Amino acid sequence: MFYASALLRWFRKFQHGGVANQFFMALMVTIPVLNFGMLMGWQSPMTPILQSPDGPAPEPISDETISWMASITFFPSIFCGVFVGKLADKWGRKNTTMLTSLSLVISWSITLFSLRPWALITSRAVAGLACAGCYVVTPLYLKEIASDNIRGALGSLFILVQNLGYLVVYVAGDILSFAAVMWLCTAIPVIHLLVFMMMPETPVFLVKQGKIKEAKSSLAWLRYTTVDDKNLEEEIKQLEREEDFARSMKKTSWKSIYQDKTTFKAFRISLNVMLSQETCGYLVVLMYAGSIFDQASQSISLKLSPNKQTIVVGAIQLLGSVVASCIVEKTGRKWLLASTSLATGLSMLALGAWFYITSFSIWLPGWLPVLAMCLCIFSDAAGYQPVPYVITSELFSFQHRGMVTSFVSSVDALSDFLQTKAYDPLLKLLGIHWVFIFFSMICFLGTVYTVLYVPETKDRSVEEIYAILEDGRQKEKRKDMEVGNEVTRL
Repeated sequence: MFYASALLRWFRKFQHGGVANQFFMALMVTIPVLNFGMLMGWQSPMTPILQSPDGPAPEPISDETISWMASITFFPSIFCGVFVGKLADKWGRKNTTMLTSLSLVISWSITLFSLRPWALITSRAVAGLACAGCYVVTPLYLKEIASDNIRGALGSLFILVQNLGYLVVYVAGDILSFAAVMWLCTAIPVIHLLVFMMMPETPVFLVKQGKIKEAKSSLAWLRYTTVDDKNLEEEIKQLEREEDFARSMKKTSWKSIYQDKTTFKAFRISLNVMLSQETCGYLVVLMYAGSIFDQASQSISLKLSPNKQTIVVGAIQLLGSVVASCIVEKTGRKWLLASTSLATGLSMLALGAWFYITSFSIWLPGWLPVLAMCLCIFSDAAGYQPVPYVITSELFSFQHRGMVTSFVSSVDALSDFLQTKAYDPLLKLLGIHWVFIFFSMICFLGTVYTVLYVPETKDRSVEEIYAILEDGRQKEKRKDMEVGNEVTRL
């Protein structure tokens, strides 16, 4: 009886302000991201099976096909990011999220239909559409449903759920048959597509469409209150004032971003932190994890199968993401990003130094690269990966948020495509040690940039953040704020 009473009190506390509803909604929104993480991780345990003469493919899959499968996923996102952003502004966050799940269903269905090289590459190309949907729409959705006090935690769920997808498919690939893994991966977006029809649209978009009654209902459910609640009414009025102001302005365009010096500064910060995150070499560490485990096993008793190695990596990723979600509201965005980028850079430098020194046949302990690799993966997942998405969503009002997020997503996709294709040539040209040292320099530059130029966005409205970007000078209140109300944080 005592435990039941304690559990009830905990639930009431968790539900205060609609926290439980918002977390549930966030989990539903991020299921396509979970499935996309499974799609990206699927290639690791399945490549040996596809390349086996006795595997399920009609013929063993070549290394060239595997290389294209890894890189082609990011190629459509280069061009579709802006298009998906416009869809999200026109059709809504909900419909675009469902379109993302539909793209994943089509992608997995192609692979179920055929395992020939053309089908595998086409499947991953279709998944590139889902990639654009995940990286553009999901951060917008999470930002627009979250209360201020849990905004960072919900934003961090993006990377946490993606890493959970990696781990799920790693474990499934180790214990299930090839066909069972395929059906599991296909079933998730199908179920999500059906269930998500019942989920609400974001209040921000509904107000933008003039659907005030629907916006009240959506926000009331998210805040776990009634439509007659005075605080709810004030939030809706605040959104209406922002929308009226947006309509009174000229149509949002890149020119409007460029002409406003503060907005353009925010855009540069967003682009730089995202590029630092995407070009830090994290993908290279994941690609080379198997080799690090193999070399370590020569001097320490660390004998793990390739699948077990990927499971260890996936577990570390997930642990880092859980830590990020738990501490991002306590540490703030700026210093969590700076500390994790520094830790990632130091671990990259340690890996590069280990490979360089051992190339001269000098003995170094095998646990050193394993420890450095684990620190790199943990630090990246604990802040360096998720925090830039949170910062980007908080740097802009909803008039610019979709446009900027879609552009940054396209740039990131181009970076990922080039990295995955250039990995082998760089490895042969420079050697793995110089590759790691080069990426460590990027991490250190990212740390310095974050400390010097990135503002703290935690618990601050766009107006307050822009005042900081203007060297602390208080920005004049906008025309629509003449009534004395603060700018909304939604």
